[in-house]
Amino acid sequence: MSVHVRTLDLFGQGQMALLTLDSGDPRKPYVLSPTALADLNSALDHVQTLDVIAVGVTGAHHVFCAGADLKAVATTSAREEAVALGELGHRVLRRLGDLGVPSFAYLNGLALGGGLETALHCTYRTVSTAARGFGLPEAYLGLVPGWGGTYLLPRIAGPDVAVQVAIENALANNKTLTGPQALAAGIVDAAFEPADFLVQSLRWSASVLNGSVVAERAPQGDWDAAIARGRAVADARTHGAAPAPYRALELLAAARTADREAHFVAEEEALGDLGVSPELHAGLYAFDLVQRYGRRPVGVPDAEPRTVTSVGVVGAGLMASQLALLFLHRLQVPVVLTDVSAERVEKGVAFVRQGVRDLLAKGRISSDTANRLTASVSGSVEKSALADADLVIEAVFEELAVKQDVLRDLEPLLREDAVIATNTSSLSVTEMASVLKNPERFVGFHFFNPVAVLPLVEVVRTTSTDDATLATAFAVGKRLKKTCVLVRDAPAFVVNRISTRMFDEVLRALDSGTPLLDVEHALDPLGLPMSPFRLAHFVGPAVMLHVHQTLAAAFPDRFRVSENLRRWVEAGGPELVTPKGPVALTGAHDGLFSTGSEPLSRDEVLHRVQDALADEIGRVLDEGVVAGPQDVDVCLVLGTGHPLFTGGITPYLDRVGASERAADRRFHPDIL
Repeated sequence: MSVHVRTLDLFGQGQMALLTLDSGDPRKPYVLSPTALADLNSALDHVQTLDVIAVGVTGAHHVFCAGADLKAVATTSAREEAVALGELGHRVLRRLGDLGVPSFAYLNGLALGGGLETALHCTYRTVSTAARGFGLPEAYLGLVPGWGGTYLLPRIAGPDVAVQVAIENALANNKTLTGPQALAAGIVDAAFEPADFLVQSLRWSASVLNGSVVAERAPQGDWDAAIARGRAVADARTHGAAPAPYRALELLAAARTADREAHFVAEEEALGDLGVSPELHAGLYAFDLVQRYGRRPVGVPDAEPRTVTSVGVVGAGLMASQLALLFLHRLQVPVVLTDVSAERVEKGVAFVRQGVRDLLAKGRISSDTANRLTASVSGSVEKSALADADLVIEAVFEELAVKQDVLRDLEPLLREDAVIATNTSSLSVTEMASVLKNPERFVGFHFFNPVAVLPLVEVVRTTSTDDATLATAFAVGKRLKKTCVLVRDAPAFVVNRISTRMFDEVLRALDSGTPLLDVEHALDPLGLPMSPFRLAHFVGPAVMLHVHQTLAAAFPDRFRVSENLRRWVEAGGPELVTPKGPVALTGAHDGLFSTGSEPLSRDEVLHRVQDALADEIGRVLDEGVVAGPQDVDVCLVLGTGHPLFTGGITPYLDRVGASERAADRRFHPDIL
């Protein structure tokens, strides 16, 4: 990491000192480690020896600054170290606003956390219209913006924007802003096209200095309402299980009247408290894990993947249509859908083409690309239309006999080198493959709904799947921008098996007579993005019932099918719980559930769920379904939205003692 300093003539206004933050490696973003902060401090010492009228800061390699060095944060073990890191950041970055001359941040690319705070300390900011990745993700990880962000952002852009960026976006899986969005939010003062971004930014700076351009700011918003909104979001997303967002909200609220010096001390104290918290260390563990699996999945064979230049999708229902759109958009190859009726095929193709129009409207593809993609999707009632496809994925009704019939008919129509995949959520991939003459080219490729949003794919290998087929699945998954986790063929694989064990305990509590609302809130300490019955309604009670039936048949010693779940499905799966509380079931649904007379307390429900999760995860590991607890954590973070502050799940189970109670071990004996 280094900071390059050069002086340049600012269009006749005088000399400017321009600092460039450079990681030295285009593959690695610039981060603010203690060493990097010391280098920046030295560069600012040098700048103050120069006769300049302004100072500019920009980045290299299309990155401004990716924020604090998380490795340095992760190794912090004492509160004093965390406080000292906060003090160092404040001491160096605040100098950008105390130089005695105006300072300008030229945001040429990614600016997260401490990177965005670096820009906020400057007097003015410009941004490239092509840049993306602006945000304060600290609450997502278990921290607060601790280098001035909670004080500066609400004063620059207003409390509404500050709450949106530091709380709402952070807790929405680290959602970030684009350059134009940062401009609209008032975080930056001007935006320029990427081709000549720096030149235009310098020209704009000269205009600001000579008075011909005035950077007007009028932060708007009701401070109390913004904080209340942020608290409601934190409650909905974490249920009070994570301290970081609430501490961030306290700081944002205090920024309304606080003195800067006192506020920076308060940020440092918050960093001290949170920097050694188990939630932060679990969050950093999970964040690093997800990043590593995204870059380099575990278990990819050395074999050369087959080239995929065309895709076939068997089925044209909602899931199949989502898959077709994903393959079309990401691979940009011809996609053919087939189904048993022309009406279903037409509906599926229409869904995909509407998806293309939506991508165009959102600016994610060009009009030329949209035209090409629209022409590249087609449908047929004849499976022979898939004869030339390099990869064919079936997504028909989730019933083994139906899928076997499809595969039996499909295989003779395809090229011998075509890869065949199934998107089954719980059925045996091995049993499906038993009807194939060449089962070595068959692989499970399990996506999660909604396909465009959830980034996980469980890649299911049978004993017959060959290395070339497996390598092709991983290569295609990467092109689809999904994170692939290798799993052995086993009932419901990883995510659905573990989630179903959890929901089975929830149903047992309901069956015993525990009030619905108590059951819902018993799991609040897990910090799940949706409460159990809300999630079940989202997934679909009928789907839940099918998975329960599959697992009850495979493991009758611990899985069962609740009669109340059957009743719910038979009643049409009415919504039971909304974010505002339980729905009153009246009329035909009155008395829907039959319950016992031995209700459990919320603590008892939570305890049983914790132990059930630990037991099932232990069994998944013992059976070799995945290689280790890290695979389980990645699957649950990316497949069902388990929060980072639990580490996915296994660090949390270690922390509360469930691992040792139910699985006779700690999943991470040496960490967390």
